[in-house]
Amino acid sequence: MNLPTAYRRLGWATGIDNLGTGAFTAAVPLLTVTVTSDPRLVSLVSAAAYLPWLLLSLPAGSLADRHDRAGLMWRAQAAQAVLVAVTAVLVACGAVGVPVLVVTAFGLGAGDVVFGTAAQAIVPDLVAKPLLARVNGRRQAITTITQQFAGPPLGSLLFGVAAALPFGLDAVSFAVSAVLVARLRRRPRGAPAHSAVREGLSWLLRHRLVRTLAVLLGVNTFCGQLVNATLVLLATQVVHLGARGYGVLLAGAALGSVAGGLVNARIVARIGSPPALVTALAVNAGAFAGIGLSPDAVLLGVFLAVNGFATTLWNVVTVGVRQQQVPSALLGRVTGVYRLLGWGLIPLGTLTGGLVAHGLGLRAPSLVAAAVRGLALVVAVPVLVRALRDQSSVDGRASSCRRIWRASSSRP
Repeated sequence: MNLPTAYRRLGWATGIDNLGTGAFTAAVPLLTVTVTSDPRLVSLVSAAAYLPWLLLSLPAGSLADRHDRAGLMWRAQAAQAVLVAVTAVLVACGAVGVPVLVVTAFGLGAGDVVFGTAAQAIVPDLVAKPLLARVNGRRQAITTITQQFAGPPLGSLLFGVAAALPFGLDAVSFAVSAVLVARLRRRPRGAPAHSAVREGLSWLLRHRLVRTLAVLLGVNTFCGQLVNATLVLLATQVVHLGARGYGVLLAGAALGSVAGGLVNARIVARIGSPPALVTALAVNAGAFAGIGLSPDAVLLGVFLAVNGFATTLWNVVTVGVRQQQVPSALLGRVTGVYRLLGWGLIPLGTLTGGLVAHGLGLRAPSLVAAAVRGLALVVAVPVLVRALRDQSSVDGRASSCRRIWRASSSRP
């Protein structure tokens, strides 16, 4: 079945946007370590990028249900284009320090909250539900190829030529993506303001499966940021990579995510959602331990790739579950609450990673993350399996009721 034109346009916008974001993602830590080598300050810049998910997820979800989602997306990207263009000028003038990077990271993160929440909510408006697993896998692959595979080497290469270049590329990518998204068909919403947050929160708290996934996502992202906050220091100071080598490392790590985006939908179809989710959690724990113990850049890249594959497997399953279970009129608000619970711990994980690295060494955050993820796996598996089993029973009863209704309504 062919994908609709509107979704293909969204796919192009996603790829172009994430190519610039990938270049920016590699350039920011490289620029930061030229300003400071203190792990706490390096992690502060990273934390600023994710703090908006804690502060703005709920209002962003409300906006995604009350207003045209495509309009929110292109306006957010236009604002991001202006912000990163200003940053590029400041970098070129040599007027950038940690405060400027913190402000830039926070502003771009705020745009990502609005764009990301609306983008997940708009997908079921563009494609039929049977295509969601395929579409989500493809979007994950596009994001990974551009943001993690192609973008970081390009960003590190441009950074080696002139520090401002990757920031300029990011500004252009935001602008082009905004133009593409602005051409999507408008769908006015108009949900009442007073019910926006309350209804999304109420729905999620009543839905055992989605609530369980949100809590697990919170643990996952906390552990992920323990590792990512000071990864640039681990790569440059422990395994002794330069700027270009760091970009190549990120690109190599992205291979696992690319592979995951392409094949994980098939894995889920073959083994089912519960085994896929448990496998993802277990592999992530092992990969974090491997990252912390890696003696060289090659093994570090391998374990990062394994982690990316497992993370993509988790994303393909959980995003599809949410898009299928949540009513379209509530999807923006529930996504906002879900991401508040699931991504709200990212700033804390980032700052904790900086403190752990400062106090215990640059390998320690990955080992702590592995231990926390392993403990979460032991605690969560029975709850997760029970929630998935209960939801399957509910879905089965609902499907039976629909078949009976259709049969009875077709009788003369």
